[in-house]
Amino acid sequence: MTQIDSQRTAFAPQRAEQASDDTSGIREHMEVIGADGVHLGTVDAVDDHRIKLTKADSASGHQDHHHYVSRGLVAGVEGDQVRLSATAANAYALEEEE
Repeated sequence: MTQIDSQRTAFAPQRAEQASDDTSGIREHMEVIGADGVHLGTVDAVDDHRIKLTKADSASGHQDHHHYVSRGLVAGVEGDQVRLSATAANAYALEEEE
């Protein structure tokens, strides 16, 4: 194994832990913002692989159902905010509805 390979191996577990920590701190009532800082919604609950947003944050005509954002879009959690890796407009286009 080369020195570069051993360095990659040494850092790989830390990256995996960091990625799982990025979503483990998500809790109810946190603000969800896009990478551009624009408000997308408020966390209602966290499912296995999705973040359920409150109905109150849904656009007019969409307040009768929930919207969901993939946890895979989460770039990080800071304070009371969940920052996504996509802009709010792109994340909105990727939302699931139920």
